[in-house]
Amino acid sequence: MTDISNGTVVYWMRRDLRLHDNHALYEALCSELPVVPVFIFDPNILDELSRDDARITFLHDTLSNLKKELSEKGSDLKVYYGDPIEIYKKIISTYNVKSIYANRDYEPYALKRDNTVRSLIESSGGVYYDYKDHVITERQEILSNSDKPYTVFTPYKKKWLARLEDQGIQQYPSERTLDQLAQLETEPMISLSEMKFERSTIHIPSTNVSQQLIRNYDKTRNFPGLENSTSRLGIHLRFGTISIREKAIKAKKLNDTYLSELIWRDFYSQILSNFPHVVDGAFRPKYDTISWRTDESDLQAWKDGNTGYPMVDAGMRELNTTGYMHNRVRMITASFLTKHLLINWRMGEAYFAEKLLDYDLASNNGGWQWASGSGTDAAPYFRIFNPASQLQKFDKELLYIKKWIPEYGTDDYVEPIVDHKFARQRCLATYKEALA
Repeated sequence: MTDISNGTVVYWMRRDLRLHDNHALYEALCSELPVVPVFIFDPNILDELSRDDARITFLHDTLSNLKKELSEKGSDLKVYYGDPIEIYKKIISTYNVKSIYANRDYEPYALKRDNTVRSLIESSGGVYYDYKDHVITERQEILSNSDKPYTVFTPYKKKWLARLEDQGIQQYPSERTLDQLAQLETEPMISLSEMKFERSTIHIPSTNVSQQLIRNYDKTRNFPGLENSTSRLGIHLRFGTISIREKAIKAKKLNDTYLSELIWRDFYSQILSNFPHVVDGAFRPKYDTISWRTDESDLQAWKDGNTGYPMVDAGMRELNTTGYMHNRVRMITASFLTKHLLINWRMGEAYFAEKLLDYDLASNNGGWQWASGSGTDAAPYFRIFNPASQLQKFDKELLYIKKWIPEYGTDDYVEPIVDHKFARQRCLATYKEALA
């Protein structure tokens, strides 16, 4: 460990909650000054969440473990609660900060926040450095032959894979240079209650995923009733407790389908970066003219898992109970809300944002726009999932259904709130009128 009398650099931890293969941390540790690790609980984000949000419990536990690990090395993770700009005014003077190192965040609020912090450190004569870490490729790295961002996944994926073969994936062994951390006294961790949060009881999936699961991923991933058919690593990728580079390298060796799922993350991230209007509207603006229904009772039935369509209801109940929903079922439930009930995809997007442990703006937005037909996918709006057919195809033995709908097959289970054939025709007519 090194002392801080001659100044420091700050490593600002955000969506990269790990000490290994961490790009910004590695670059900070390679600087000539001792490194002060910092995390800020931001009320601008937290105030929008429920008081028992499982993601905050996960964050708090992860940061507590990191503080313990760093204290054993003679350093500390300085954890703050407050507006980042005000917090950084104190940090810069307290630790004589010469520069700030951070991994890039691509969401609109984060971009604005980071630019303000950049201006703050530069006004004091320092430098703000940021790096790519959350994705393999970012905004302008994968472009078409006409130097434009891809808006269709398949050609994007083809060029992504070609780049992988040509350049490989560089890792950043930050774990090997932790002796450059600043000598710091360990301070108590802020409590959940001090931030007005309660401890959640929702279980967080482990990072331990067997290689066999990944090898079989293409064969098992579509069947929600199977145990251990998906990795459930979404929350860890979202908060960076695991390295996306490590996972991509392993996926390349073990299963192309699993690697493809990681490429989707990059694809939607670059869509958000290159087309930020998707945050507030449809990727295809014409879809904003659709006459959506505003039936609160139908929306609530969907949220509660009481639509009378077993695959939809099982998925929503799984989400409400665990903070997770199987990916195949996410597509079915999203299609049902937007196509069968003709309810604006933004309503579903917002509910998933509230409930999903692995919520990520780019992927959530991309998935919902894909389901509604308003997004980047080349398929037309005619694609309307039949929940009954999906059930027969992917949960024929009703393993998933019976797990989440104990009253299924009895008189206690609700009748369908809308007829499939009627809903399909209504959807096609409504979309056709808007898009004509």
